[in-house]
Amino acid sequence: MPRPSVASFPPRQFLLSGGFLCALLFAGCSTVKQAAVGSIADALSSGGDSYASDEDPELIRQAVPFSLKLMESTLEQTPRHEGLLLACCSGFTQYGYAFVAQDADETESRDFSAAEQLRSRARKLFLRARNYGLRGLELKAPGITAELARDPLGAVRRLSAKDVPLIYWTAASWGAAVGVSKDDPARVSEIPQLEALIDRALALDESWGEGALHSFLITYEMSRQGLSGDPALRSKAHYERAVALSGGLLAGPHVNWAEAVCVERRDAAGFDEALTKALAVNADAAPSHRLENLLMQRRARWLQSRRDELFLASSKSSAP
Repeated sequence: MPRPSVASFPPRQFLLSGGFLCALLFAGCSTVKQAAVGSIADALSSGGDSYASDEDPELIRQAVPFSLKLMESTLEQTPRHEGLLLACCSGFTQYGYAFVAQDADETESRDFSAAEQLRSRARKLFLRARNYGLRGLELKAPGITAELARDPLGAVRRLSAKDVPLIYWTAASWGAAVGVSKDDPARVSEIPQLEALIDRALALDESWGEGALHSFLITYEMSRQGLSGDPALRSKAHYERAVALSGGLLAGPHVNWAEAVCVERRDAAGFDEALTKALAVNADAAPSHRLENLLMQRRARWLQSRRDELFLASSKSSAP
């Protein structure tokens, strides 16, 4: 299933712990307390580059859980804060993918049981993220959660271009949950819902997130059901568009192409070429994507380490 971007971890939480404590001091005055908590919620969800531009993924690994719990604690006081719901959806998705699901993949060859435990944890994080996303969408279109289950295509028509960030992260978290739940019929049965969401986002603003939607679809097209034609050709179109929209500054599209398409099509030469391009990306050339690129390059090196295993069954290339 598609892999979410890891570009924008919530950035400013540590700077706000003092303000959060100040808000608690106003517990006796609900009006002042709500104003203070509302200001904190706005700041927590406002974005920035502190995390996304960091050059030390392990530092971010250790910092993010506190940030996420602080956002959840604030959200309990402001449950209808759209920005905070989006930040929780994107934050739990990115943390689950970059630091839990990736650990599971790297652990599997050494300890299958430990890897399965990590995947179980990742699944819970992705579903937590998905639930925050659905809560945010409910504010945009009340009743949409139930409607998605009944009529996915009809439900998403209620969403507009300004909702694309929330649509994307809801679909990304949902897709990630399905990806680590392939033996769970309940999760697999939800695929039409996440598919309707990502297709709606693409129709509304295909260039959003410097190609994030297309990067998602590089992988998704290879498992999409019900369409005629070669899925690899659809994936290739998304791959080329993702690279173009990102100005070639992101490693993620190359990694997704190598893993989702080249492995499936037994294209060892294409696999090598795509991962070489991913590792050639200068992580410092786009500071706001530095962390994302470092994490995707980590996955590229892990995939390279498994090359012989991935292509053991065939030594021939068959590029789409």
